[in-house]
Amino acid sequence: MPETPAHSIQTPLPSFITLVTRGFRRTCPRCGEASLFNGFLKLHTSCSACGQELGHIRADDFPPYLTMIIVGHIIVPLILLTEKTLHPSILIQLSVWLPVTFLASLWLLPRVKGLIVGWMMHLGLRGSETQ
Repeated sequence: MPETPAHSIQTPLPSFITLVTRGFRRTCPRCGEASLFNGFLKLHTSCSACGQELGHIRADDFPPYLTMIIVGHIIVPLILLTEKTLHPSILIQLSVWLPVTFLASLWLLPRVKGLIVGWMMHLGLRGSETQ
């Protein structure tokens, strides 16, 4: 059985800002050393550097929802501004804004999920809570 580092359990969690910043960087929210993800969005079961358990944290649908809100609030004003100032055809609009929206969502989604995992860690949530 692998030995868990002694500092992983006894030390208190870092501040909220540190947890969410490290999560946004896609590193372990506790130590900031190891990668948070085992794939694109799958969390490691535990941090390889500090031993913090990560696989039990379930962010579910909140990261994609938040990603859509953020990307939408950035892209839609840019589309409207482009339409008002340059008057491009619909084909040009679609050929530019669809890939930009897709790529922005792909770039932001794992970062938002890491941020949410850090936030949930700060709150002591696992994602399996019921009301």
